[in-house]
Parts: sequence; structure tokens; C-alpha cells
Amino acid sequence: MSTSPRRAAVACAALTAVLITGCGTGPDRPRPAPSSSPSSAAPTPTRADPAADPAARAAALVGTLADEDLVGQVLMPYAYGSSATKVSPGSAAGNRALAGVATPAEMVAKYRLGGLILVGFSADDPTSGNQATTNVENPKQVHELTTGLRAVAGRLPAGAAPFLIGTDQEYGVVTRITDGVTLLPSPLAAGAARQPALTEAAWRAAGAELAAMGINLDFAPVADVLATRSTVIGSRSFGADPGNASAQVGGAVRGLQAAGVAASVKHFPGHGLTAADSHTELPVVAQSRAVLDRTAFPPFRAGIDAGAMAVMSAHLDVRAVDPGTPATFSHKLLTDVLRGQLGFQGVIITDGMNMAPAKRWSPGEAAVRALNAGNDLILMTPNVGQAYEGLLAALRDGSLPRARLVDAATRVLTMKFKLADRPAPELSTLGSAEHRTAAADLAAAAVTQLRGRCGAAIAGPVTVTSSAGRDRARAALTQALTAAGVRVVPSGGRVVHLVGYGDNAKDLRAGAAVTVAMDTPYVLAGADSPTLLATYSSGQASMTALAAVLAGKSRPAGRSPVAVTGLPATVCGT
Repeated sequence: MSTSPRRAAVACAALTAVLITGCGTGPDRPRPAPSSSPSSAAPTPTRADPAADPAARAAALVGTLADEDLVGQVLMPYAYGSSATKVSPGSAAGNRALAGVATPAEMVAKYRLGGLILVGFSADDPTSGNQATTNVENPKQVHELTTGLRAVAGRLPAGAAPFLIGTDQEYGVVTRITDGVTLLPSPLAAGAARQPALTEAAWRAAGAELAAMGINLDFAPVADVLATRSTVIGSRSFGADPGNASAQVGGAVRGLQAAGVAASVKHFPGHGLTAADSHTELPVVAQSRAVLDRTAFPPFRAGIDAGAMAVMSAHLDVRAVDPGTPATFSHKLLTDVLRGQLGFQGVIITDGMNMAPAKRWSPGEAAVRALNAGNDLILMTPNVGQAYEGLLAALRDGSLPRARLVDAATRVLTMKFKLADRPAPELSTLGSAEHRTAAADLAAAAVTQLRGRCGAAIAGPVTVTSSAGRDRARAALTQALTAAGVRVVPSGGRVVHLVGYGDNAKDLRAGAAVTVAMDTPYVLAGADSPTLLATYSSGQASMTALAAVLAGKSRPAGRSPVAVTGLPATVCGT
């Protein structure tokens, strides 16, 4: 959401009007009667004037909604199945266990949902532990799924506002949709390139492709400063320098939102300050508040200043602010710091509530605690029915103040109306020449040389090898080298060895002429190759850029965005 004084004033005025006149519970205006089906809820509002302010439209709509609709607007679960209405028996069973219904469409209708997250994972994905299913196969399938979800959501009382469909399209190791789309290099690669304009152009292309598939919320970019050698964050971060990371976060936010896709910067207050994995434990952030202000917060401020519509909270124990309480459930961190001190006025979204730190409470109690702390959208609850009923019960017994629920729903709907009335690009725009060029430019600017004579061409013939599981990257580099005029042979040539996510010293190859890090470059500290390069990413754009450097046709202009023991950030003098 914009943080301009004018927009903030409108939002506050609109919300005040709702609190005074739209949701009163006294004798002057009885609360809309609760109901169990969308058809018998509060009257369906007419569509507001498209030219009206989003906050005013949201406030007007909130004033017409029943309790069930307000609660539904603050829930964003996942669902099983690649279609809205037709699912396999296994997916139907998964949905019944999750929400007591068979299909995603039935889930949206029963719980008056404001949105749904599409999930899935790749082999190297550090977030795969809480991805119970997958909804993504290819762009056509995703478009049909999102169209089906919007059709059922449009018939709900809150249907005047666009249905939120989100996913974690971070690029690099966390990329939900990988086939048929333009794949950007990882955020760490963008950090190595140090050119926010290239980052913005690439993320604008990515946003256009997400919008074409019907996705209007991306849980990205990662604003975590990589202060530790974390494997769960790693190349998902733009790097260790808060200033550089801030510039990159701002570029990514502007690019996504220029394409009509809301950005959600994450994971507040900064997962890069700990190496522990919040999917399985509650990581401790032990740094002082001064370190947080200097290191962790600047990229979040940059995202907010760039107009980010959402911020994702993290399951982190931040000892300097609220010791023992996960940030997701901390009023001090979310309301006092993020809202009060950093000035964020948009939507705060929880990290997955099916992660271990959030599961210390029941789904209903966890949802109530998260909302009371200051979150506006509850993501990936492990049981939709329990979360929904828990929020309704808390609303009725007063443990969830009505003003807090109204505030949250109004913020969510304001974001939705900001995304409204934007025509989606055609699916044919996916993988366009313009988009591929944006990704290629960013990938080329990222390639970094950490040892050897800067930009020297490798003498052929070349044999490409890799650590286990890198067949696709090896094939892509082989193809790109051949196209660049370098002879590639199955064996006996000068070895170019590729290492990637999760690799360590045992994955290196002794005697390789060149070793290339396709993820965080820390492993290069143990390599004996006379030439060391980093692409930070293993996609086609990065392998093409690497081939150009190896062929002597391009100078490696990147600079390592993290420190590697015993090696310079670059040998190329930039």
C-alpha cells in the first residue's frame, strides 16, 4: 500500500467510518446475522465506482459483510488439486482432511475465502517441508485453475474485490512455476550484478507473466540480509550488504507492482540473521536492536518506500524486542515496530502457519494470536475449518476485538482494490523475447570471477562435469558453450565443474580447470581450480551468460554479494 500522507489519511478516514457506522453492534444497527452458506449472507454489494479510492471501496464493502465473510477475507490456505472443480481421489481426500470439502472451489465457497496460495516445489527447494501438495504443472493449467477459483469467489458477498491468488515465485531455488515461463536468475545473482534497474526490468517481466496466469500476489522479494551462512535463505537473499540488498528489494517491488502483482517482502524482521530453519524449529535472532536497525531493517524500509503492498512476518524469536515470542505472534514487532516505527500501512501476512513454530497452538488459537499481533492475512493454516471457527468464536467472546478484524479485512480488501481493473496480459506473452532479454541481461551482469585472469577464455576442448543432480544445468552449459564456439567433448578436455545448492567440499572435483558455483559461492573456498566463477543460479540464462565468459566473449562484471573465505569479491577490479 502507498505510504503517502494523502493515501494514509484516506485509509484512516475510511476505516474510522467503518468502525463508527459500518460494524456497530449496538441497537442502532444490528450486526448482520451469521450464516453457513454464501447465498444467505449479507446482501451482495454493487460494484463500486472503479475510479474510487481503494481504501474507500474497501471500507464501503466491509460495512456490508457478515462475520463469516470478514473471517474468510483474512484466511489464505492452500488446497489440493490442479483444477478448481475436478480433482483426483487423493486430492479430494487431502481437501477433506484440510477443510472438510472435496475441491478447491468448495473450499473457497464454504469459508468465504479471500484468497488461496498455489504451492509446489523443486528438488533443491529449502521450503519443500511444508508444501504438502502441488497446484502447478504448466501456465495453461495454472490459468485454468485461477480462472475457476475467481469464478466461485466472484459469487461471494465480497466478490466485488478481486480474489487473491498468491505463490512463492522468488526465482532460484524457490520457484513454484518453472515450466513455460521466463526464469530469472536468483536474487543473489541480482545482488552480484548490483544494478537495480536490471532487477526492476526483470521483475517487471516476471510480474507480467504471473499476471497472465492469473496470479496477483507474489510472496517475494526476500528482504533478508544474508548475515549468516544460512541454507534455508542462502541464494534467496540479495546478499550480505544492507545497502545493496535495499536497492535490489526496491527494484524488485517496483517491477512486480508495475505489472499489477502485489509484492510481499519477507521474512520480517529478517531471517538472514540466523542459520536455523523456521520450518522445523524456532530460530533465535540474538543480535542487538542496534544491529537489527543497521542490518536487518533497511531492506524492509526500502520495500515499504517502494510501495510494497504486503510484508510477510517470520517465525523468529527476536530476543532484542520480544524474547520467547515468535515474531508472527509478536504485537511488539508487528504493530509497534513494523507499523509504528517503520510506518508500514499495508497488509501483514503470516509465514506458513503449518510450520513448526506456529503449530505449538491449535489452528484456531494460532490464527487468533496472529491476528491480534497485527497480521492481516493468515497463510497456510493446517486446518481451514478449525482456523475459521476459532476466529469466529474469538470474535464472539471478545478475545478477538471486532476492530482488529475489521482493520485486517479492510487492509486486505484495500490491497485487492488496488489490484482491480488491471487487464491481464495474454498467456502468449510468457517467454517473450523482451522477457528473455531482461532475464539474460541480469544473468550476464551477475557472473563473477573470484580467481584467475579476469575474462580469459578457456582453451578447448572442454568437458563439463557437475555434482550429482545437476544434469539439466550441465546440458544447458554444454549447449551454450557449443553455440559460443567452444568445443565440448564427453571426456578428456579441460574440465569445467559445476556445483550448486547444498553442495560442499566433497562435491568439488580435484584438478578441474574451472569450478563454478551456481548457488551461494562459499564452497569455492575449498576448490583448487585456477579459475573460479560464480553465477549464483543454474537456469538457462545463467548458463548462457557463463558460456559467454568462458568463451572470452563477455567480461565477468559481477561482485560476490557475500564474503568467501580466502577469496576476493572479484578479480576484475569492479
